[in-house]
Amino acid sequence: MKPVLKMSVLAATILLAVGCQDEKAADTKPAEPAKVEQVATEAAPAAFASEDEKAAYAIGASLAQYLAANLDQQKELGLNLDREHVLAGVRDVFADQSRLTPEETQQTLQELDKRVSEIVQKKAQEEAEKNIKAGEEYRAKFEKQDGVVKTESGLLYQVETQGEGDKPAATDTVRVHYKGTLTDGTEFDSSYKRNQPATFPLNQVIPGWTEGVQLMPVGSKFKFVIPPELAYGSQANPSIPANSTLVFEVELLDIVKPEKQAETQKTQ
Repeated sequence: MKPVLKMSVLAATILLAVGCQDEKAADTKPAEPAKVEQVATEAAPAAFASEDEKAAYAIGASLAQYLAANLDQQKELGLNLDREHVLAGVRDVFADQSRLTPEETQQTLQELDKRVSEIVQKKAQEEAEKNIKAGEEYRAKFEKQDGVVKTESGLLYQVETQGEGDKPAATDTVRVHYKGTLTDGTEFDSSYKRNQPATFPLNQVIPGWTEGVQLMPVGSKFKFVIPPELAYGSQANPSIPANSTLVFEVELLDIVKPEKQAETQKTQ
């Protein structure tokens, strides 16, 4: 968890400027088309007296962008970090009338960090539990479909096209086309969209793939429903939430022999 608003005085200084801009924006009616050029001219920034003055302004502008995003993130977590209170802290410090000692300020920010961490952990746990339940419901429904087979590990698969080629071993390198989605249909990866088959050693992917693709003769197309323990488990990334059941459509194009793999690498 990154520290939250540790630059309290400087942060509030930036928010003072932001707050003033917001108030002006709220009182200003949308410009009429005929007045656009005049409005743009009036909004043009004044020239800076020196490079130092310009650099100082740039630092403030950069911090304002960071802090605005930071406050928005805290708001999404349910924290109400009111700008007026932030601005009051700035005014008081600039006037040497701070209501908090430096030690109290640091302690308060540490407590805020703790609160944020607890909220984030709680939300992550709730999301993970929701994903587990959704996955269980999806797998139970899929298992009832015609032709679905469940392996001892819990992997579910359905044959869409049965090939007649060899089946790969776990140590083989395979060439496949595939599409991966979450149980709600959200697509997170597709070699079809890239118009480029994927080639990889079968023992270097998620367990559900390693097990499932070994069941496929070359030329086959299977649908796999992979429980989280055979996928990414509690590990989350931007496109795959923690404890997600994954759905893959996989087409096994070829088992890449060492000599073919060398030729492929030469042409890449």
